[in-house]
Amino acid sequence: MSEVWNWIHEVFVEQFSLWIALGFVAQFMFMMRFVIQWLASERAGRSVVPVAFWFFSVFGGFLLFIYALHRQDPVFILGQGLGLFIYFRNLWLIFREEKSPMNSAG
Repeated sequence: MSEVWNWIHEVFVEQFSLWIALGFVAQFMFMMRFVIQWLASERAGRSVVPVAFWFFSVFGGFLLFIYALHRQDPVFILGQGLGLFIYFRNLWLIFREEKSPMNSAG
């Protein structure tokens, strides 16, 4: 049992730094997008992806990308980098649709 406690102490206490704190903040923001999507879907009674989902994706993904760069993790860097492109693209499509003449004519 002491091996487990030693491991927990090493991973969560000894390694703690501002970078680790950034990683936790980033992961929290990234996780919040799922909470928002779930709550919106429950409220609507169907699957819904609100715009806030994409904003949390961008902010959380960007912070995780910075963290991945610091950790020099190529898998994490490429995964978050591609994700950021997709999140920004979805936001752009949403805002482009809102500005289209078809949506303004209501």
